[in-house]
Amino acid sequence: MRILILGDIVGRSGREVIDQHLPRLRRELALDFVIVNGENAAGGFGITEKICAEMFAAGADVLTSGNHIWDQRETAGFIDRCPRLLRPLNFPPGTPGRGSGVFPASQGRKVLVVNAMGRLYMDALDDPFAAIEHELASHRLIGTANAIVVDFHAEATSEKMAIAHVLDGRVSAVVGSHTHVPTADHQILPKGTAYLTDVGMCGDYDSVIGMEKEMPIARFKRKMPTDKLSAANGPATLSGLFVETDDKTGLALRAEPVRVAGRLSPTCPQP
Repeated sequence: MRILILGDIVGRSGREVIDQHLPRLRRELALDFVIVNGENAAGGFGITEKICAEMFAAGADVLTSGNHIWDQRETAGFIDRCPRLLRPLNFPPGTPGRGSGVFPASQGRKVLVVNAMGRLYMDALDDPFAAIEHELASHRLIGTANAIVVDFHAEATSEKMAIAHVLDGRVSAVVGSHTHVPTADHQILPKGTAYLTDVGMCGDYDSVIGMEKEMPIARFKRKMPTDKLSAANGPATLSGLFVETDDKTGLALRAEPVRVAGRLSPTCPQP
C-alpha cells in the first residue's frame, strides 16, 4: 500500500499548495491513502468545517490535528459529525471527537490512523504511551487493518523517537508533527516501522514556523505582548513522507521524504 502523510497545513498558502499538488501526487505516486495534519489550516489557528471539506475534495482521506484543534470555536460543534477529522487520542474522556479510526483505502483495504499528542513542553494531557497501547490492544496489522499509521504531535524529538521504538514492528509508520520543520532522519526502524521525527509543514517557509516574521521576532526581542500572529501567505512548500507497505505484513518497505514547490529543495519518490 502507498501512503502519503503531510505535515501541518498553515494558513491559506498551505491550503493552496495542497489544492494545487495533492491531486497530481495521488495520480503519479498511485497513492492508496493520504493523511494530512490540518490543525493550523484556518489562518494558522485551528480548522473549520468548510476547510475540512476543501481538503477532502483535494484528496485527503483523513485529517489529523494537535494542540490547536480547538482554536476555532466551531470545531467542537462539528467534529462529532466529521469522523475523518481526528483530535489527539489522549485528551481526557468526554472530549468531543475521537483520536483514531479505521478508514477505507483502495482495493477494499483498511488503514487505522491514530493521532496522539506528546507531553514534554506541551499541554498536560493523558499519557500518550498508555493511550496508544490501549488503542492497539484492539487492532493488529493485517488483522483489523492493512496498515497502521500514528501521527504523534509533539515538541520533543526524544519523546517522538521513544514512542516510535516502543511501537516498532507493530505499526506501519510513526510520523511526528508539530514543529513545522522537516527533519532528515527518515528511516525504517529495525522491526519494520517507517519513522520520521517531523514531517514539517505545508506552508510558507519564508516565515517563523509559518507565521509572518515581524511579530514573532518582536516577541523574542522585547519579551512583551504584540499583535496577534498571522499566517505567512507567500509561496508554500508541500512537505511530508511517502511510505510504501508490504501487503503481507503491513510493515514498511520504503520511507521517503516529499517536498514540492515553495522555497525548500524539492524531492519526490520515483513512482
